[in-house]
Amino acid sequence: MKIPGVSKLRRMAKRLRGRLAPGGLILMYHRITEVESDPWSICVSPRHFAQQMEVLHKFGEVVSLQQLNQTLQEGKTPHWQIAVTFDDGYTDNLYNAKPLLERYDIPATMFLTSGYMEQKRDLWWDELNRLLLEPGCLPEVLCLEINGTTHRWELGTAANYSEEEYQRVDAKRLVVRHRHWRALGEDNPTPRHTLYRTLYWLLSPLLPEARQKVMDQMLAWGDCVPTLRPNHRILNLEEVSTLGSELISIGAHSVTHPFLSFLPTARQREEIQDSKTHLEEIIGQKVVSFAYPHGNYSEETAGLVREAGFMSACTTYPRTVRRQCDRFKLPRVVVEDWDGEEFAKQLSEWRAS
Repeated sequence: MKIPGVSKLRRMAKRLRGRLAPGGLILMYHRITEVESDPWSICVSPRHFAQQMEVLHKFGEVVSLQQLNQTLQEGKTPHWQIAVTFDDGYTDNLYNAKPLLERYDIPATMFLTSGYMEQKRDLWWDELNRLLLEPGCLPEVLCLEINGTTHRWELGTAANYSEEEYQRVDAKRLVVRHRHWRALGEDNPTPRHTLYRTLYWLLSPLLPEARQKVMDQMLAWGDCVPTLRPNHRILNLEEVSTLGSELISIGAHSVTHPFLSFLPTARQREEIQDSKTHLEEIIGQKVVSFAYPHGNYSEETAGLVREAGFMSACTTYPRTVRRQCDRFKLPRVVVEDWDGEEFAKQLSEWRAS
């Protein structure tokens, strides 16, 4: 695949290599697919991912997360080293990402959420998206009790959300404003979007069983049934057993993807240790890397990860990796749905930070 502006990328890479003692980078992906609605910008199209991997193959020193971690253990700066990681464990990691990683000989670590492998319904955040951000009719008023507090919201005319409104083009930006809405840093175009954003942050810190109870109430309110959509499915046990290879390492991402620091110590320990144990039973190998769900952790959480026998843990704090980095608080930068040229520009900016 030929990337537009490749000569420009080479000149950019040459300038970047001239910088003194740059650190390393850990790239964070989630999904390699295209979906109707992606409010958290976690999807990269297979076409753009291929271009990004070609950029890394030609211009980067791509290493496994374990190799970068070994560099830190030796007290060295991971000079120009780049590691690729994925969070959550959606099926597109196996069917879309893995073949492209193999094509370009790019090692990667995939952090899997072990408790959802046999789930027969969408993950809760995908259910919330389907219910509120996709076209359909809902009751005008929603009342929920969350964590002991009663909440009431009114959707008004947004209760009836048409396909036409969903696909409406924003003339100023020439994009489909509603379908391409992003939950971080953008205005809410309808009361549905306001409700989505509010509920996401109300539900995120709850215990999984409490959050599921609320989601069951919401689905009933919307006259919806739990559904497992093929394009939103987490890898099952059989697929996990085929995911790992010489290039692909398996890491742990907890059992139920909670905000770990909000949980009691014993529950945190279960989430961390049980995910490691379960994955090791499936793949028959040691699991040595962990990624904090939502990037959320405390000093206690990091200590529990170390205690469980992991060798490193990744956060979502965006910065380069330097020699003094704590191996249980490794920073990562989020990769969005950029083409190859834009991806190279982002690499340049990250390197300069």
